[in-house]
Amino acid sequence: MDQLALLFALLLGALVSVPVGDRLGVPAPVLMTLFGGVLAVAQFVPNVNIPPELILPGLLPPLLYAAVRRTSWRQFAANRRPILMLAVALVFVTMVCVAFVSHAIVPGLSVAAAVALGALIAPPDPVAATSVAGQLGLPRRLVSILEGEGLFNDVTAIVLYHVAIAAAVSGLFSPWRAGLALVLSAVVAVAVGLLLGWGANRVMDLLGDPTLQIGMTLLVPYASYVLAEKLQGSGVLAVLTTALYLSEYATGADDVMTRLAGHTFWDIIDTLVTGVAFGLIGLELHNAIRTASGRWGELLGWAAAVAGVVIVVRLLWLLPATWLTKRLHARRDVDEEIPASWRETVVMWWSGMRGVASVALALAIPLKTDAGRPFPDRDEIVFIAFGVIVATLVLQGLTLPWLVKRLRVQADSEQEKEHEKELAVRAAKAAKRRLREIEQVEDLPEDLSEQMLRQAFDIGIRISPDMGEEERREAQHQRAKRLKRIRRIQGEMLSAARHEVLAARSEPGMDPETVDRILRHLDVRSMR
Repeated sequence: MDQLALLFALLLGALVSVPVGDRLGVPAPVLMTLFGGVLAVAQFVPNVNIPPELILPGLLPPLLYAAVRRTSWRQFAANRRPILMLAVALVFVTMVCVAFVSHAIVPGLSVAAAVALGALIAPPDPVAATSVAGQLGLPRRLVSILEGEGLFNDVTAIVLYHVAIAAAVSGLFSPWRAGLALVLSAVVAVAVGLLLGWGANRVMDLLGDPTLQIGMTLLVPYASYVLAEKLQGSGVLAVLTTALYLSEYATGADDVMTRLAGHTFWDIIDTLVTGVAFGLIGLELHNAIRTASGRWGELLGWAAAVAGVVIVVRLLWLLPATWLTKRLHARRDVDEEIPASWRETVVMWWSGMRGVASVALALAIPLKTDAGRPFPDRDEIVFIAFGVIVATLVLQGLTLPWLVKRLRVQADSEQEKEHEKELAVRAAKAAKRRLREIEQVEDLPEDLSEQMLRQAFDIGIRISPDMGEEERREAQHQRAKRLKRIRRIQGEMLSAARHEVLAARSEPGMDPETVDRILRHLDVRSMR
């Protein structure tokens, strides 16, 4: 098996791990890590040979962009206090504690190398945590905090990591210059992110075609990352800024095809890239075995100590931080999502799994310093990082479902239904307002006006069938049943139409592009 065949194996595994994980109740990232580990010990599988400088720009931009599409700037702003406590303060504290312990227990490990290890281990992985959360039905407030923490802690950790790597490679370190570099990195990243977000939005308007617009969204994260890095900024923060800008402004309410196709496209990209990234974690077992040859006890002891520090520090930080956030929340009237009980705090603690960012940073450590010598203790750092990632990902990933079930932490389904009903009512009222505006301009027949009014209400019923409880509940219940029957019959009619059009694709003289255009039209009708 060569490198290309190995990549295809990981891509296939990324797809298969999703349904298999659903059936087994195991998160797909954990399965991919185990799959990569199995490939690593197979004799016919080659060692992974990826240039370190390509790891971060290759994996992080699409993962960050896909993650940001599931959230919003308002959500970040509302949760700024808990996110800052977790994504900035906790990352820094974890880095310091890991650096102190690793420098003390690993003979000859320099301070800069120890700080680099702490920085790459510090950020929990949002992909693994939210993947598990999605299966377990955790409260939305916990998922929001985990997503925000996962995105912003990557920014903090990677900036600190670059400072530590630069010090280890050059042998020079100045706290003043490091602090200035952090500030300038953030300013440059935000400027690049906003500029590219604005420019990409204008270009997408000119492109018009949904296919071209979605292709643009694939290029923009890479462009944002590379340009920011070239200008000495944070590539991760630049991608985050660009993605937030585009999520707010790029797609209009009537861009139906772009939204539907873009959602499907980025789900595929997210699944494939995430699978490859976690597969690489497992494949690092090959290098770990080589590094630990004859030193298993010593290296495993170091990895276990660092993993213990990572897990304990997160717990010791979360308990007082959650208490403080609750006190501040109680004193001020703010719309902020925080853990509601000690049980949710424990779930947040155990959700601190390390993953994609940590393995990407570990593999991205340079092979040599500026003086041409090998990077100090690189193999040991990668082994410890690999050990911590596997320990947290597999141990916490496999036991988190049991913990959530035992603590009975579940989403508030009643609140979700209330929000759904509220949006359904707002949508129906907006449709009715627009109908009244049209009636003032156009002379609509009475029967047509009544029919349109019923359809305006049906818009809300389709979103939330419970919306009709306040207005003629029984009559609307019958209307909902009738609507459901109509939609079933319409679905069968559209299905017959699609079969007929698709069969014509193989007929002599029939233009396939014409057939595909008609099929897209029917597919969109089916989604309504």
